[in-house]
Amino acid sequence: MVYKCGKCGTEVPSIEEGLVRCPNCGYRIIYKTRDPIAKTIKVE
Repeated sequence: MVYKCGKCGTEVPSIEEGLVRCPNCGYRIIYKTRDPIAKTIKVE
């Protein structure tokens, strides 16, 4: 799973358990990246 740093935007390939820090800047807020999924909705 790929994560993204909330401050510098660096993509982190994986995070060690218990260590939630960006290896580039040390920021502690990391976001999961999600695949773009198109949803279809029926409109009547």
